[in-house]
Amino acid sequence: MSLKDQITEDMKTAMRAKDSERLGTIRLLLAAMKQKEVDERVVLDDVAVVAIVDKLIKQRKDSIAAFEQAARQDLADKEKAEMAVLLAYLPERMSAEEVTAAVQAIVTELGAKGPGDMGKVMAAVKTRLAGKADMGQVSAAVKAALAG
Repeated sequence: MSLKDQITEDMKTAMRAKDSERLGTIRLLLAAMKQKEVDERVVLDDVAVVAIVDKLIKQRKDSIAAFEQAARQDLADKEKAEMAVLLAYLPERMSAEEVTAAVQAIVTELGAKGPGDMGKVMAAVKTRLAGKADMGQVSAAVKAALAG
């Protein structure tokens, strides 16, 4: 079963269970997926769905930080609940050691030297590690690998 089908099934389950918070988050995700399909006239595969989920999670993290800074814990808690639902649709994440090893292998493979090659390395890393690792963590690993 594709990830897109799984999300649709989860929406139906949430409807039957009358779980309105989970249902709202899943509908938000489905709307984002549908928007991408309509805008780009494509059918989303699992990689594209994971990219959308990643984007929505990043938005939640940014919102949580802003709400907590503004002392709006009620809104931050709502965003955290949505983020927990979205995290279930991501594949298993790589550990920091695995990310560092993968980045080091790509840097060696490309023969990258110094910060000037950051763009070239990040392009290669994004295609290989998309959805498997936190891109903030990946970016830090790339900077460390090119600095050393």
